[in-house]
Amino acid sequence: MNELLGIAIAAGISWLNFVLIDTWMGLPESPGVKGADFIGRSVQKRGGDLAGGFFQGNIVCSPDASAGTLLGAIGCYLIGIPEGGFIAALLVYIGNRLCADPGYAGTTGALSITVIIFLASFIGLTPQMFIVGMIIAITTIQGIYHPASSKLLGKLAQKMNRYTKLS
Repeated sequence: MNELLGIAIAAGISWLNFVLIDTWMGLPESPGVKGADFIGRSVQKRGGDLAGGFFQGNIVCSPDASAGTLLGAIGCYLIGIPEGGFIAALLVYIGNRLCADPGYAGTTGALSITVIIFLASFIGLTPQMFIVGMIIAITTIQGIYHPASSKLLGKLAQKMNRYTKLS
């Protein structure tokens, strides 16, 4: 498969994987840790969506599905499929416990991307493509313009009935 096309496909799959898991697990509903509250309210002050800001803050402050997806892809590349993904899931699980994060979004992200990489390997997508794709996916949420991406995340949270009740 063409490398650029593979990276674009992997970025789209990775984006959907981590955003849907993190939203489903409730990241937009409330800050899981103190830093996430600060980030969410800061994004809101700059014209962004509070629920989307909580989502962004949660993925910065603890290993949620974004970290799980990236580490799962790295594990699959370094160690192999599925062993690398399983080891990454274990490490993310330990990281969640160290951060006192009550959820399992990161572990779920690492496990789901391991299965996705395995299945995608049959059409020529490689773990390397998913590593680059995931970096692109994270950049669209965290690295370009927080107010706009937080609004997109807020709309998705509303559709999935995971919007924050805090103000």
